[in-house]
Amino acid sequence: MGKGRREQQLHCSTMALLWTSVLLLMQLSGYFSSGTCGKVLVWPTEYSHWRNMKTILDELVQRGHEVTVLTSSTSIVIDPSKTTAIKFEVYPTSLSQEDFDGFLMKMLHRAIYDLPKDKFWSGVSQMEEIMAGFSEVMRKLCKDAVLNKKLMAKLQESKFDVLFADAIGFCADLLAEILKTPLVYSLNVSPGYIFEKHGGGRLFPPSYVPVLMSEFSDQMTFMERVKNMIYVLYYDFWFQICDMKKWNQLYLEVLGRPATLYETMKKADMWLVRTYWDFEFPRPLLPNFDFVGGLHCKPAKPLPKEMEDFVQSSGENGVVVFSLGSMIRNMTEERANVIAAALAQIPQKVLWRFDGKKPDTLGPNTQLYKWLPQNDLLGHPKTKAFITHGGANGVYEAIYHGVPMVGIPLFADQPDNIAHMKAKGAAVRVDFNTMSSTDLLSALKTVINDPLYKKNIMTLSRIHHDQPMKPLDRAVFWVEFVMRHKGAKHLRVAAHDLTWFQYHSLDVLGFLLACVATAIFVITKCCLFFFRMFATAGKKKKRE
Repeated sequence: MGKGRREQQLHCSTMALLWTSVLLLMQLSGYFSSGTCGKVLVWPTEYSHWRNMKTILDELVQRGHEVTVLTSSTSIVIDPSKTTAIKFEVYPTSLSQEDFDGFLMKMLHRAIYDLPKDKFWSGVSQMEEIMAGFSEVMRKLCKDAVLNKKLMAKLQESKFDVLFADAIGFCADLLAEILKTPLVYSLNVSPGYIFEKHGGGRLFPPSYVPVLMSEFSDQMTFMERVKNMIYVLYYDFWFQICDMKKWNQLYLEVLGRPATLYETMKKADMWLVRTYWDFEFPRPLLPNFDFVGGLHCKPAKPLPKEMEDFVQSSGENGVVVFSLGSMIRNMTEERANVIAAALAQIPQKVLWRFDGKKPDTLGPNTQLYKWLPQNDLLGHPKTKAFITHGGANGVYEAIYHGVPMVGIPLFADQPDNIAHMKAKGAAVRVDFNTMSSTDLLSALKTVINDPLYKKNIMTLSRIHHDQPMKPLDRAVFWVEFVMRHKGAKHLRVAAHDLTWFQYHSLDVLGFLLACVATAIFVITKCCLFFFRMFATAGKKKKRE
């Protein structure tokens, strides 16, 4: 009887668990079918920018959202043929892939080898030319998309809940305007300076916030503050990150009414900045801005066996990880030999991401790889230092895992990224074009042997990990928030609706000055009137 009763109880418990599971599944099914999950349209940007976006997109897909990436037939890193839960809408373009990639490589080569690194004005002037060329490419891609009536009609019929884009990719604001869709931007803070300030309305007090390409910290000397102010004025009143007249003409052609790029960017509901206070210097933050720096970082996975064996062979000396990013394909033999000669002189083993002719000075302690599992290597306990070009993704992986850096910045935001790490005592910088083997060797020995660098990077790492919500979860939360509420206009500051003289209260100051001037004028006139009256009265008394 006891055995039968136990079997009956077990059967009842199993049936209860089964029915509970069925009811839960029914509830979840009803939850998802009720429209909770949204439809996300993506206007992507190439190379490392796509990596950040895809991390967020993969998480959105995992949460049941439908994600569609609008990409051109010339895309470099986006491969629609790969099997994935992400959908792709590919549109034809007048550009060929060779033209697109060739231009980007030419731009990169010029930025690395031709831009003067010690003269701000010459550097900015040439960078302006490069960005004008990039703008022209993006404008062609944008035009081919938005003037494709069949494509636009299809996208409008899809009724997307949000448009997600990288701010530096242009055109997303125009798409959002056409499709009447809420817009969420992702951007890296340094190259996004112009967009953040003029498109997002974020404050950049020049007294303690360094601007793009200045390479200053928030602790500026008087002369640095003078230079920073001049740079701000240059960016605000002279520097054009793209040819605005041509963009504004495109907006007029598409929308049928006058509109500007910054005007439509101001309508963005949310800005997700790919930094955090472990990297940033403290400065003002608007309600519709949030930090999601390091969202792509994750715990290290085991290395491939051959690579693990090489790392373990380093013994107590450990290893150095060296990568200048995925876009560096044409390093000169002279520079490669200078670098290899320096690496050959350290006791650590070196894993170098390198695609080119093997340097003649390469030491036996250095292994060349066309690809490295960078995050997994930086998370390995034997990694002592990271030689990096200063890309935001690599810098954040180093922060996440607590690895001090030797920075060899090449272009764009990289010099500023390394300047931030240098100011925080977590990196040493050397110049790619002028460094000698001795310079690189000295920098490596400094970050490896001086415990202060390890201490400082570990402090940044603890700050990064000590957040109430993981960066990826925060990014996804805001995208879903905008979908749920069909925008986030309640977080948008009224500054976007003001003209520049209203924003700076010049009209109010003018009115107050006019009032003061009028008061002074009236008081002066009254005083003169009474003075003359008393003077006349005095003269009459004397005559009498």
